[in-house]
Amino acid sequence: MHGENLVYGLLALLAIALLHAAYTDIKRREIENWLNAGIALVAPVFWWVSGLEPWPDMAFQLVLGLGVFALFSLFFALGAMGGGDVKLITALALWFPWQQILMLALIMSVIGGLLTLAMVVHHRMQKRLGQPEIPYGVAITLAGYWIIWGNLQSIGGPWITIS
Repeated sequence: MHGENLVYGLLALLAIALLHAAYTDIKRREIENWLNAGIALVAPVFWWVSGLEPWPDMAFQLVLGLGVFALFSLFFALGAMGGGDVKLITALALWFPWQQILMLALIMSVIGGLLTLAMVVHHRMQKRLGQPEIPYGVAITLAGYWIIWGNLQSIGGPWITIS
């Protein structure tokens, strides 16, 4: 590992970025492209300080990101997710191993389902017309925090090894 403090710092930076994503999604139902790009562009630094090898580790992360983008683009095409949500989950897929991304997707789905239910009930109680817009960035953020917390608890885990 090139620096345990860098790993902690990068995970803290990711947590702050996710908090901003959730905040803007709640306020404006928008997750900015610059934020998603920043999360994605810092991922290779995280790979390096975590000790990933260019081949096959870093290459696999890129393939994982592409796969996540393709899968969640289907949800976007169906109108189930916004474009910012798809880009955010794709950017997160660049950070962690596939097992953690699978867990992130599961947690995100449960939180997103509960959030959707609450928003629909609130929408109907206020007798609003149309469908409510769900700030799914909140579910992605909370699931991301779960994964970040797990990584902080297990420094030395799947990638993060302390020499």
